[in-house]
Amino acid sequence: MIAYDLECENGHVFEGWFDDARAYAQQKKKELLACPVCDSTAVSRRPSAFAVRSAGDASRDIVKQQKLMNEMGKKISEYVNSNFDDVGTNFSREALKMHYGVSEPRNIRGVSTQDEEKTLKDEGVQFFKFPVPAPPKPETDA
Repeated sequence: MIAYDLECENGHVFEGWFDDARAYAQQKKKELLACPVCDSTAVSRRPSAFAVRSAGDASRDIVKQQKLMNEMGKKISEYVNSNFDDVGTNFSREALKMHYGVSEPRNIRGVSTQDEEKTLKDEGVQFFKFPVPAPPKPETDA
């Protein structure tokens, strides 16, 4: 079994699995390969990156990546907390005020409902959502 990275003429990238290179070539020739997004049969192979690792290397890499991701998340949270005004539940209201020039632009952070987010998108207000780690729970004496 072989996996290829494929791309259609519209730039959609997807993966295809084949018994071997000959099976890929036969399916391509018969136009049996189709993009799962737009159904285009103008599909070609893309270069694939790959690596072979031992199980020990992989588990060490996963732990290392998890630590790096945790550190990055903490740094992002610290930066946002230090450089953005917390407007709490007034996020969408403040974002719209800035968007329409009612108030001066500034970096803000806060929370919003799905309906408020839809309104912001409909009005053309750009915003970015990311999960914020929960503050540590206080230890209790048992």
